[in-house]
Amino acid sequence: MSKIKLNEISTRAGKEFDKQKTKEKTQKILSQINELQNLLYAECKHALLVIIQGMDASGKDGAIKNVFGRLNPQGVEVKSFKTPVPEEIKHDFLWRIHRDAPPKGLIQIFNRSHYEDILVTRVHKQIDDKTAKKRMKAINDFEELLSEHNNTIILKFYLHISPEEQQRRFDDRLKDTSKMWKYNPGDNKESVLWDSYMSMYEDCFANCNEIPWIIVPSDQNWYKEYIIASSVHKSLSKLNMKFPVLKKKDVTPIQKSKP
Repeated sequence: MSKIKLNEISTRAGKEFDKQKTKEKTQKILSQINELQNLLYAECKHALLVIIQGMDASGKDGAIKNVFGRLNPQGVEVKSFKTPVPEEIKHDFLWRIHRDAPPKGLIQIFNRSHYEDILVTRVHKQIDDKTAKKRMKAINDFEELLSEHNNTIILKFYLHISPEEQQRRFDDRLKDTSKMWKYNPGDNKESVLWDSYMSMYEDCFANCNEIPWIIVPSDQNWYKEYIIASSVHKSLSKLNMKFPVLKKKDVTPIQKSKP
């Protein structure tokens, strides 16, 4: 497989995609995902793990809200992985991740994930390349464990935005009162390291691709949501799930009281 080069992949939808028609199609897909979630929960034979990675302001929160927000909250969980706390640092880097792996019947969404431990840590020189390669092997083994031993479907999305769009969204956070709460003075410092992050992501894609990454052009939210929704729908549809049916031996007859 050829190495993914992010600067060769567009961050926008193709010209063949009409915004309004695509948004309408997305809504239909989301309705179908809602039904598939009911099947996933009832059948309880598979789990779905959705991993969402991307640079600051790439739209991770919005994707989670708009693609998964209408699903039954009993069957969906979201976990955001931030800087490890002291207790987590005492354990191996996958310890805190494995605790939130989805049980059968549930959809688990990771807003950032175990991949931060081979991305941020490398960009900031907290680990060397040798350690990073060992972690990549551990990640591959971990994802294989979930897939092979717990029937977990894993979807890995990288939200691909341009540096220009990122800066525009940063500017919005300073002007729009509904977005000011998202402002983080550290974001601009991280954006200066853009090229280093792109290099680390590309190395991640090359070495942790046994479960393939889906590169999602994300400058336009409507297209980003369409790609994610379509991928989730396709994966769940392939499972050919069915609602469990009661067998006669499992039904306790109702005893009629004597007059």
